[in-house]
Amino acid sequence: MVPSSNGLRHTHGIKKKIVNGVKYFSMGRILWFTNLDTTKRHEELTLYRKYSPKEYPKYDNYNAINVNRYIDIPMDYAGVMGVPITFVDKYNPRQFEIIGIDRYVEDNPNYGKRFTINGREIYARVLIKNKKVKK
Repeated sequence: MVPSSNGLRHTHGIKKKIVNGVKYFSMGRILWFTNLDTTKRHEELTLYRKYSPKEYPKYDNYNAINVNRYIDIPMDYAGVMGVPITFVDKYNPRQFEIIGIDRYVEDNPNYGKRFTINGREIYARVLIKNKKVKK
C-alpha cells in the first residue's frame, strides 16, 4: 500500500481513502463490455505502421505475427496477428475479425498453452485479422 499526498492509498489498482473514519474504495478504470450496439464500437482504429518482418516476429508454432501494442497493428498485413487483450475495447467488427484467444484457438498445436517466440512464452494474445487488407 502506497500513501499519497491526498490521503489516498493505492493497492493493486484499488484506491482507498478514509474520511472521518469512513472507508471509501475506488476501482479505478472499469470497462463494461456489451453486445449492445454503441457508437464506440464503430470507431475505426487509426493504423499507421507498415509491416516489417524485423518488427513483427512470427510465433514459433503458429502462423501469425506478434504485435506487442494494439497501436502498432500494421495497416498492410493481411494475415493473422496476435495482439494484447487491451485491443478488445478498441475492436470494431467492420475493421477486424477476431479469430480467437491464443491458447484456445482450434488450430493451436499446443492447445491450452500460449504461443512462443524463440522458445519464450508470450503474454495472452487475441488473434485478429484486418478485414480492410486484401491478400
